Amino acid sequence: ERALQKLWTDFGVDHTKSVADFCVIFGREAPVIVEIGFGNGAALAATALAQPQKNFLGIEVHRPGIGYLLRRLQMNATQNVRVLQADANDIFSAWVPDRSLAAVNIFFPDPWPKKRHNKRRLVQTDFCALIQRKLKPGGHVHVATDWRDYAEHMLTVLSQTPGLVDVTHNENFLAYIASRPQTKYEQRGQRLGHEVTDLIFQCYEN
Repeated sequence: ERALQKLWTDFGVDHTKSVADFCVIFGREAPVIVEIGFGNGAALAATALAQPQKNFLGIEVHRPGIGYLLRRLQMNATQNVRVLQADANDIFSAWVPDRSLAAVNIFFPDPWPKKRHNKRRLVQTDFCALIQRKLKPGGHVHVATDWRDYAEHMLTVLSQTPGLVDVTHNENFLAYIASRPQTKYEQRGQRLGHEVTDLIFQCYEN
């Protein structure tokens, strides 16, 4: 726990009521990619290491996953990742500036498979509209799931969000899908025979 406190000083962001200034947070001007719900952070750490020219902001609520990521960032001497322990809806509503993000990644969010729990799913109409507002024109949101009905729900909701267009099969975006590291949840789903769906939608409005 003490080690985590020390690492939190290096990588953690204590969000305040004021709007984020990413230049101050990262100490440089660079494209900002947000990953929501990074789990144990292995995929986020690998992506950040492979793309040092970009800034990565990870949002997660569960402490064990945050601790795992912080130790990995220290081990890799990673400079371009910052971490928030918070609810993504709160962060996007009040803290992330409009038109500030190059990308938002949501990989294998909790599928809440029981019908009565569907409303707890992260990817909903209001949240997609919020994401669209935070993306720069030309920026994109990349979602992935191994639950077919959640994939269908995501496709419907994203397709109905004004200012977003489906570019999943655009050859310029296929590299994003190909280069996405596997997450722990994805590997578990594949062992169970689940088919993975990736969707990418681009922001085209100011």
